[in-house]
Amino acid sequence: MAEIIVQVRDLVVQYGNRTVLNGVDLDIHKGESLVILGKSGCGKSTLLRHIIGLMKPTSGEILIKGVDITGADDDEKTEVLKKIGMLFQSAALFNSMTVGDNVALALREHTALEESTIRIMTNMKLGMVGLSGFEQFRPAQLSGGMKKRAGLARALTMDPEILFCDEPSAGLDPVVAAGLDQLIVQLKKAYKMTIVTVTHEMASVEIIADRIAMMHDGKILAIGTPDELKEMDNPVIRQFFNREPDDEEIDRERYVLSLTGGVN
Repeated sequence: MAEIIVQVRDLVVQYGNRTVLNGVDLDIHKGESLVILGKSGCGKSTLLRHIIGLMKPTSGEILIKGVDITGADDDEKTEVLKKIGMLFQSAALFNSMTVGDNVALALREHTALEESTIRIMTNMKLGMVGLSGFEQFRPAQLSGGMKKRAGLARALTMDPEILFCDEPSAGLDPVVAAGLDQLIVQLKKAYKMTIVTVTHEMASVEIIADRIAMMHDGKILAIGTPDELKEMDNPVIRQFFNREPDDEEIDRERYVLSLTGGVN
């Protein structure tokens, strides 16, 4: 069994009277590609935002390489999070900066490297994602897939041990999405990174997942390889993998049709 690099223990997140995460336990192993899977609203993106330290939970622990970031001081937390890269769903590039400046930002903020070295490293990261020559472009000049690749280059700037991806293929056509999925797999193999991806896209899961953590109603329902989950006799998992609508969705469709005269 590989070393556990991230541990989530009894994580609870509440917004007012609503419980979004309800006692989540999760181990992420070094060098694996873990997919956090589930339908919209199940809590998977909330879990990811807490693991990367963007939000503080109601209770529970999140240990990254043995450091509980929920209770760490700012300096300790910053040092731990330097080992993490994050590809946001919208790429989250700064439109006022060039692509090169977006990618170089972390190096300028967190290192004392000379500018010439920063430019070399920036060009290397852009080359890794197939964007050599686009250093002076603005994000608005890029296609959706190119923005995601630029966001990925920025996530790789500090040579992270762990790469987190939030819905990397969202909003992309199938061909571009498949290319991005393959790029993530290649990066894992080449640089031995641990990769954690949040998605509900089954096509992506088939390409990138070593293991799947299936979420439902704020909890981890099951964890295993794709083949193991497919064999599980669980109605929620079976419904998701077979793309079957649930009763609530069927009732909603019937209601909409009734308003338009489609159902008597």
